Amino acid sequence: MKKRNRLSFAASILLCAGLASACSSTKADEADNTADANKPAEQTGTITAVGSSALQPLVEAAAQQYAADHPGAVINVQGGGSGTGLSKISEGAVDIGNSDIFAEEKDGIDASKIVDHKVAVVGMGPVVHPETGVEDVTTEELIDIFTGKITNWKELGGKDQDISVINRAQGSGTRATFETFGLQGKEPIEAQEQDSSGTVKKIVSETPGAISYLAFSYFDDSVTALKVNGVSPTQEEVETNNWEIWAYQHMYTNGEADGLAKELIDYILSKDVQDELLPEMGYLPVTGMKVERDAEGKIDKK
Repeated sequence: MKKRNRLSFAASILLCAGLASACSSTKADEADNTADANKPAEQTGTITAVGSSALQPLVEAAAQQYAADHPGAVINVQGGGSGTGLSKISEGAVDIGNSDIFAEEKDGIDASKIVDHKVAVVGMGPVVHPETGVEDVTTEELIDIFTGKITNWKELGGKDQDISVINRAQGSGTRATFETFGLQGKEPIEAQEQDSSGTVKKIVSETPGAISYLAFSYFDDSVTALKVNGVSPTQEEVETNNWEIWAYQHMYTNGEADGLAKELIDYILSKDVQDELLPEMGYLPVTGMKVERDAEGKIDKK
């Protein structure tokens, strides 16, 4: 009798232990399910970002990094210029419109219908073929070059070489920024026009006497970036507006950003990208600026 009681007692202990284990397992499963429910949904699908060729390298690099960690995300990045980016996003034809200029600066665009996300700042400046023999110009000389008053580099102490002006196409944000802040609003002479910053760099690097303008992110040893009034085109000079040829890099969405478009913009604004990828590629974080500029070009110190 006593032996039977002992066996019954042991069975009861095992039963309770089993129930406790089952309860514990159920609670763990519930906790896992709750955690999964609270975890943000993985963004998948396809989006297209179109526009500024000055911003294009950054968006491409960020998109590649993001997609590497999110295999279900497909991000197409195309150039075409800021005008194209603003037009396409206004029409709802793309998910993101990239631009070097404020939407308010573009004729025919209703800025109230699209949302601005400033993701970076980019400096821009004049670049020449490396063998012109000129490294520094004044603002007046720069204007005279692009308006056709100075036509040979020897007039500026350089080689006896005709100056070949290369412009970005109409609608380019880089062109608009350069004309506004580099040429003080003066209209350049009619000259060869190119849609792509990459093509401009290639032509300038291969054409003796050539001059154009590029974002800092395109500067390399294949071209010579000119100083203007003795000021070098550097991040530090842009941050204080000592170098005045710069622009915000805008990513516009049609209404508030959502889905994969929001994920990409948030990723570009993340600390790792802002602190590491931007400087590595020649862009400036917006947070590093010591001044602010509005759509009318007014500068305020922070």
